[in-house]
Amino acid sequence: MTMTEVTVDDLVFDVSIAGEARAEPVVLLHGFPQTHACWDRISPTLVKHGLFTIAPDQRGYSPGARPLGTEAYRVENLVGDVVGILDQLGLESAHVVGHDWGAAVAWQLAARHPEHVRSLVAVSVPHTAAFNRALREDADQRERSTYMGLLRQAGKAEDVLLEDDARRLRAMFSDRSPDDRYVRHLQQPGALTAALEWYRAMTNEFGRLPPVTVPTTYVWSNQDSAIGRAGAEQCGEFVDADYTFVELDGISHWIPEEAPERLADEILRRVAQSRVS
Repeated sequence: MTMTEVTVDDLVFDVSIAGEARAEPVVLLHGFPQTHACWDRISPTLVKHGLFTIAPDQRGYSPGARPLGTEAYRVENLVGDVVGILDQLGLESAHVVGHDWGAAVAWQLAARHPEHVRSLVAVSVPHTAAFNRALREDADQRERSTYMGLLRQAGKAEDVLLEDDARRLRAMFSDRSPDDRYVRHLQQPGALTAALEWYRAMTNEFGRLPPVTVPTTYVWSNQDSAIGRAGAEQCGEFVDADYTFVELDGISHWIPEEAPERLADEILRRVAQSRVS
């Protein structure tokens, strides 16, 4: 894997790439509070099977792509970043994989710009309309999502998460997740605020998303403390294309770190199926 810089408008993204540039491309989008490194145990398997992987540190996570102000982090800008990176790499479309917030961006990209998405693998977070419905109608999901209230409080969230050597930020991860790398990254000046702006920029439009029309796999783990079963099981109602729901047993929210082999298999399966669909 090689780190490179990709400039989109006036933002410079740090992007991990691997494989032959002429191979079939796969974009890998991380979530909060991760970086591109969450794909480090998955990308080599994809490359081994003939794919070209593109894993950016997204807006706010790349030091050169850390604009000030909440408005800069609206979801349409996050989606535009992915399209811009593809364009700068000379790619019209790619298979898209996203975890957590990266999944939310991937759903938005697939629904609003399907011409750029050959197939979709969303990990942990379901279609945002399904998630929005669960927030409205499911008490369990509302309870699981109470943490968002803190993260949307500018200043207070940073103080709480970074105090005592980022003890609470570290506590978000399981023992099997490389939290030190992620935490050190977010301890850089301005980094955590930029990452939290994703939450603060959310509007009601976030959940008003049409169904996606590209071949889709949704991977959910039943020990996910943030995403409950209601939204996971309703996700397929918002896919008007070939759809597979994969439930992982005994895995936490951090699927890329805890189940990289299984996730890589599901990505490869979806890519192969999209070729014949």
